[in-house]
Amino acid sequence: MTAEEEPIIVIGGGLAGCEAAWQLLKHGHRVRLCEMKPARFSPAHKSPHLAELVCSNSLRSNTQDNAVGLLKEELRRTASLIMAAADATAVPAGKALAVDRSLFSRFIEESLTAEPFLELIRGEVTEIPETGVTIIATGPLTSDAFALAIGSLTGGEYLYFYDAISPIIEAESIDRSRVFAASRYGHGEADYLNCPMDRETYEMFWKAMTEAEEVPLHVFEEVKCFEGCLPIEVIARRGIETLAHGPMKPVGLIDPRTGRQPHAVVQLRREDKKGILFNIVGFQTKLTWPEQRRIFRMIPGLEKAEFTRYGSVHRNTFLNAPTLLTATLQLRRRPQLFFAGQITGVEGYVESTAMGLLAGLNASRFVAGREMIPPPPETACGALIGHITNADRKNFQPMNITFGLFPPLPGRISRKDRGQIYARRALAALASWQDH
Repeated sequence: MTAEEEPIIVIGGGLAGCEAAWQLLKHGHRVRLCEMKPARFSPAHKSPHLAELVCSNSLRSNTQDNAVGLLKEELRRTASLIMAAADATAVPAGKALAVDRSLFSRFIEESLTAEPFLELIRGEVTEIPETGVTIIATGPLTSDAFALAIGSLTGGEYLYFYDAISPIIEAESIDRSRVFAASRYGHGEADYLNCPMDRETYEMFWKAMTEAEEVPLHVFEEVKCFEGCLPIEVIARRGIETLAHGPMKPVGLIDPRTGRQPHAVVQLRREDKKGILFNIVGFQTKLTWPEQRRIFRMIPGLEKAEFTRYGSVHRNTFLNAPTLLTATLQLRRRPQLFFAGQITGVEGYVESTAMGLLAGLNASRFVAGREMIPPPPETACGALIGHITNADRKNFQPMNITFGLFPPLPGRISRKDRGQIYARRALAALASWQDH
C-alpha cells in the first residue's frame, strides 16, 4: 500500500487500537485512528489521552516462566509499541511490570502522533464503515450507539454486555478419588465430574459463602444480571438450601461409592476438548481471589485446585468470537473488517494488546494481498487465538492468558520447570513464524 491510497481505519484508541495502528504505520500504511475522547467519555475513562489504563497500573508478571510474562516477551519481539511504552515508564513492582499511567499514555500518544501517516480523529463513531479495511478495537465499554451498530452487523445474540464467569481449574489438580463422572439421570456420556457433599460439608460451605469478602464494584461495572446468572454468593444469601436447589442440585446424580444421591453436588465441565481445564459450573462470583481459593478448595476433590481463571461478574462488551471471527481476527461475513482487543473475548491489558498487534499485522497483509498466517498454538499469542476461535460456541467466555490454553507438554514435567519449558518452546515457535 502506498501513502496515496485510502487509510486503514482503526476505531478505538485504547491499548489494542493504538497497537494495531502502530503495526500498520510501521508497515508503511496510512492510518485513520478514531477515538471518542475527549468529546465523549465512557463511565470508566477520565483522561483525554490515548491508551488510558483504567483499573490498575500493573501489567502483571514480567517473568517468562509465567504465561502473561511470556506473552509480554512475545510482544517485545514483535516490536510492540505498548510494551516499549511499558518498559520505558516502569515503576518498581517486584516481579510485576507496573507503569506510571500518565507517562505511559503520553509515550504512546506522542509516538503515534509523530508518525506522518497517522490521522487522529477525535469524536464518537456510531456506524461501521461500509467500504475499506477497518479494525474495530472499541473495548469492553463500547458506546451504546456503536454496540448497536456491531449488533446489527453480527446479530445481537452474538454480542454480550457483561461477563458472568465461573472459575476454571487445572484437571491435574483435581483429586479424582473424591469425585465421580456422570451426567444427570445417566443420560448421554459421563460428561461431568461431580463433587459430592453430605449435609454437614454443604452447610459449612454455605456458611463460608455467605460470610465471604467480595470485590467492590466500580460504577462502570454495575450490571443487572439475569436470574440464571446471579453470583453464587447472592444465591447463597437467599437461604441455606438455595444452592442445593440451584447450581448445586444433586437431582439425577447417584454417587457410585455410596449408591445414594448426595445432599449437594458441584459439577465440573470440560473447558477444552482435551480435558486439560475444567469449569466449576454455575459458580460465577464477585468474591475476591483469595476468598475463591479458600472457599472453593472446601469442595471435595478440589482441596488442591489450581486456578487458571477466577470467577467474576462485570460489565464487558464482547463478541461470541468462535462463531463470528476467523483465526486472523476477521469477521467471517465481511473479511475486510477486523476486530481487536477485549471485544474479541480476551481479558487483560497485555492480552488486549496482543490482539491489537495481530489485527494490525493481519490487516497489513490483507491489503497487500499476502497470506495471513496465525501464530503457532505453542506461542502465547497463538494460544489466545486458539481460545477465542475454537472454544465452545454455546459457553464462550473471555479469558486471560494461561498455560492451560497451550498445547500440553510431552511427558511428566514438574510444575517448577513447566513455565520455562513452555517459554522455550513458545519463543522458538515465534521465531519460526516471524520468518514467514
